[in-house]
Amino acid sequence: MSTTTRRPRRRSRLLVLPAVLLLSVVLSSCSVVEDLTNGNDEAEPTATPTTTATTEYYQSQFTRDGTFQSHIDVAGLDFVYTLYPTKSTPRTNEWYPLGNKYFSFTFQAYDLNQELRAPFNTKRKVFLGRIQVTSTTTRSDGGPSESPYTLDADARTITLDPEPLGNSYGMLITSPKGSFELRNQQINPTDPATIGIDLTFTATVQMESSAGSNRYVEQTITQKVPIAIFPSDDPTVAQEIPVNAN
Repeated sequence: MSTTTRRPRRRSRLLVLPAVLLLSVVLSSCSVVEDLTNGNDEAEPTATPTTTATTEYYQSQFTRDGTFQSHIDVAGLDFVYTLYPTKSTPRTNEWYPLGNKYFSFTFQAYDLNQELRAPFNTKRKVFLGRIQVTSTTTRSDGGPSESPYTLDADARTITLDPEPLGNSYGMLITSPKGSFELRNQQINPTDPATIGIDLTFTATVQMESSAGSNRYVEQTITQKVPIAIFPSDDPTVAQEIPVNAN
């Protein structure tokens, strides 16, 4: 009889212990929730830290891609400006306000009315007379603009080819017989607050109305090229290279 009464008591104690533990866990959980929610039914939203740019980045294909190329269609003639940094200052993410920066550029025309490898005499001729480049700067402090690079010249006198094909209108730039090319152009230092430089290219050309007609129409081909400039107390570092190196 005594054995029978002991067994139920042992079971009761065993059943009570898990219940106490379960209650303790529930109470602890409630306490944690209250701590997290400050006693409210709904948790307060946690602010997500926002990342801010450490530098003001000037939107620029030239800076992002390390080159710039535009295609300007005029009456089926594709005028192509191509710019790239030279080996003197090749890393565009290290172009700072101080120090000289160097670039090269080409200008050429393609007759879209003909296949690329069609006989040259089936293509309209384009002659480049004057090439001009102006520049403006943008500053983070809103200060006045500067002009770190300018160009205004007869294309035939400055192009890389010492004997370009041409006539009284200028030099031939129709692909593949002609192309204007200028290397190692220097952009001068600017105010330390400079964050961007805009180069504006203007070419005065004579376009043949039809292949072999010898009748020409004057046209001005303009292109603006933004260049990002990054803040730094150090100047842009330029390496010495041969004058006609890319």
